[in-house]
Amino acid sequence: MSEIEVNPPQRPVQPAQLTDESVIQFRCHPDVACFNKCCQQIDITLTPYDLLRLKRRLDLTSQQLLAAYTVPFEMDSDGLPGVKLRTEDDSPRCLFLTDKGCGIYEDRPTACRYYPVGLLSLRKTGSPVDEQSYAMVREEHCLGHLEPREITIADYRKEQEVEAYDVHSRGWRQLILKKKSTGPKVGSHTARSLQLFFLASYNLDGFRSFALSDGFRAAHDLDDATWESLREDDEALLEFGYRLLRQVLFGEDSIPLRGKPVESATEE
Repeated sequence: MSEIEVNPPQRPVQPAQLTDESVIQFRCHPDVACFNKCCQQIDITLTPYDLLRLKRRLDLTSQQLLAAYTVPFEMDSDGLPGVKLRTEDDSPRCLFLTDKGCGIYEDRPTACRYYPVGLLSLRKTGSPVDEQSYAMVREEHCLGHLEPREITIADYRKEQEVEAYDVHSRGWRQLILKKKSTGPKVGSHTARSLQLFFLASYNLDGFRSFALSDGFRAAHDLDDATWESLREDDEALLEFGYRLLRQVLFGEDSIPLRGKPVESATEE
């Protein structure tokens, strides 16, 4: 069985594996003495949908957002690219933290919404689908665990409005999980395929230009409605990127081809 931490929770993590029906005791609000303390020491991996929401919120291009608010890192030994939320230059404090709290609260990343719950994705050997579960994070500074409120994880997820974040990043999580679970059987990915992973996952503007280029259009057999959705709909573009990556990284027949290899379109 393979497992990944989708929004890797800060340690210490309780070992119990939780479900949507599990009841937790937690509440965070401005009157808690530790309010905003967790935002002063962050290590947040961003999903593609996190970046899309921040891009819209800050009215930036993908390149501007990546340059100003993220730092790159490698998610595995093969160099699979990831990005983390940038912190202040001289401390691990979040750049969006203000005296009144989170300055981007309505568009805060997935990991911030789930805290203190860690979202896990698991796939049993031989199973074609992944299963979602959770872990509880308890840090010494966090007093939210002492608040007299019990809530199921399902209701906590609704309260924190994580559904759209999960829906629009699930395909990406499945890519990471499949790469980990298949291991050496699929071999090492080429530098070009890893570049495409970065483009489709994090640089939405660049990926749109790539997907709508003459070379790419010549290589793929899609109807007019699909091409239009890639031009106008950011969420549709993200989902299309995940499909393309399944094809490039794992050889799945996820997008109809006209005959030209994706590698050729990438070079063009």
